[in-house]
Amino acid sequence: MGALLSYFRGLIGSREMRILILGLDGAGKTTILYRLQVGEVVTTIPTIGFNVEQVTYKNLRFQVWDLGGQTSIRPYWRCYYSNTDAIIYVVDSADRDRIGISKQELISMLEEEELKSAILVVLANKQDMEGAMSVAEVHSALGLDALKTRTFQIFKTSAIKGEGLDQAMDWLANALATRK
Repeated sequence: MGALLSYFRGLIGSREMRILILGLDGAGKTTILYRLQVGEVVTTIPTIGFNVEQVTYKNLRFQVWDLGGQTSIRPYWRCYYSNTDAIIYVVDSADRDRIGISKQELISMLEEEELKSAILVVLANKQDMEGAMSVAEVHSALGLDALKTRTFQIFKTSAIKGEGLDQAMDWLANALATRK
């Protein structure tokens, strides 16, 4: 009986998870994607449209969609919401001027029916920059306390240095595994 359960658990666990990386332009989404995929910083240009890559992390396979964050592209994010398991929302912690816009986009996105069950990981990115908001400041500015029914966590990251990404992915992998 145990072998049968193990077999079915293996089948369920082999499903590829669909992850969206979202956030305003310049937040570091593409740098994070390629840091996760190839383990190093890759020179990037602003994403017009999307990048999609396969990322394997701790025996979990992720299909990761990195969507451009420019104002003109954000309305099209909803075209990618279907069947999403998790959202990695990247915030430029040094961009105090646009944190309100980032909050509006996050709240609007989380209200979408197709994302009601998606796990949320917020990356307070660019923590290595002078004057960056702390994780507590980003948490407050985004209004994350209002998320009473959603599984989420916020992490202090620096995509350039690779700091915090492993902790965020560990948490996400565990959250997805326990949700099944």
